[in-house]
Order: sequence, then C-alpha cells, then structure tokens
Amino acid sequence: MAERIDARGLSCPQPVLLTRNKMAEAGSGTIEVLANSEAARDNISRLAKDQGWGISVEERDNEFLLILTRT
Repeated sequence: MAERIDARGLSCPQPVLLTRNKMAEAGSGTIEVLANSEAARDNISRLAKDQGWGISVEERDNEFLLILTRT
C-alpha cells in the first residue's frame, strides 16, 4: 500500500521536506504526493530523481499527483 502525503496548500519548502522525510522513513516502496503548485511538483520531482526514486506525474484539475517508486 502506498504512503500518501497531502501537500496541497503548503508553501515551499514544506512539500519537499515532508516528501524527503517520508522517503527516508520508507527507504523503498511507493509514495503518492498530492500538490497544487508547479514549484512543489518541480522540486519534488528533482528530489526524487536525485535520490534514485522513479517518478510519474499526473495533472488533474490544477492539482498534481506525484507517484514516487523505488524497489
């Protein structure tokens, strides 16, 4: 089951910090992050790639679902 972070409405750097902490805690698996700003989308995507996580992004109604995966 995927971990989920709701970062909607949070300003930088909070979405990135929450995601980084969850990535460190989980180590591997799937993390879903809900965000509603392009800055959060871009910064979380960069963090995931830098940490060796795969990432896919879905845009829905001005919100982003970022799915981070690592085995």
